[in-house]
Amino acid sequence: MSELTHSLSGQTLWITFNRPEARNALTFAMYEALADLCRNVPEDGSVRAVVLSGAGGKAFAAGTDMTQFRAFDKAQDALDYEARIDAVLEAVERCPVPTVAAINGACTGGGAAIAAACDLRIASASLKFGFPIARTLGNCLAAANLGRLSALMGAGRVREMIFTARLIEANEALNCGLVTEILPDEAALMERAESLAMHLAKMAPLTLRATKEAMRRNQAAARAEDSDLIELCYMSNDFRHGLEAFLAKEKPQWTGT
Repeated sequence: MSELTHSLSGQTLWITFNRPEARNALTFAMYEALADLCRNVPEDGSVRAVVLSGAGGKAFAAGTDMTQFRAFDKAQDALDYEARIDAVLEAVERCPVPTVAAINGACTGGGAAIAAACDLRIASASLKFGFPIARTLGNCLAAANLGRLSALMGAGRVREMIFTARLIEANEALNCGLVTEILPDEAALMERAESLAMHLAKMAPLTLRATKEAMRRNQAAARAEDSDLIELCYMSNDFRHGLEAFLAKEKPQWTGT
């Protein structure tokens, strides 16, 4: 069975992260499949909205499959990884129709980055959103990701969330503007996602497309150089130790080296 599935219902393209046994942790193949789908959404009116969700009832997506990091042995591996993820997120942002993240359960790491790149986010009451890397891996977010999050939540809250490695729950996510609606459970969430997609399909498509692209350009104009920061974290002893400790379900002991 495919780890990322998609289907067209009416004018809505439904994309599902489908590794429930791993809380939908994202492989590189899943990232690329998502990017390809977003890049190839037809502009002939047959698709008017895209809805992203996760299978299994427990997670939207729990970040990148960390076993893939074991192959990193030089700075260029880390830089290539962040550039690859940024290209995927840009593909989501450049999708010509509105994108809706329907978030049930855990939405962390790469999954949270994808949700932040979508146009709209709705969630169930079980939402847990964040980037707990300061207590798990010891890597960092690219500047572009921090910019997306800051635009949604405010820079102060982003700093606090990452520094403390805590996960934001449903009510806080609604209050800070991260999500626009909270539904009581997954069934209600998916029902609302369908009705929201149908509503979006009735809007002027060029207005939506122009607004999406103008806002993407505004965000892109503010990007900062961050290759030195990516190398600092990914090539550290802490990152290598944190990765192996996480996979062994042990608590890392940070050294700052």
